[in-house]
Amino acid sequence: MYGDEELRKASRVLKALSNVVRLKILLMLAETERPLHIEAVARNLGMDYGAVYRHVKVLKEARLLKVYEVGRSRVLSPTNMELVKQFIEHAKAIAK
Repeated sequence: MYGDEELRKASRVLKALSNVVRLKILLMLAETERPLHIEAVARNLGMDYGAVYRHVKVLKEARLLKVYEVGRSRVLSPTNMELVKQFIEHAKAIAK
């Protein structure tokens, strides 16, 4: 059986993965296989920096990525990327 805290953590991750923009951010980081500046992510998505940062905050809280301060900018680095890719594949299979 799962405890309440474990279910809350799982729920946070599932919530973070339930948004198309957040999935695009994670997949972009996976494809480059290197950290990216939030500005570069925003440019690639054609979105405002602030909007991307709000999505990044959700991903960070779910521990799906790390944010590093480099000078005055923020750099993103993915965590558990293989698990995220597997989740997407499983979700696609379920949705068929």
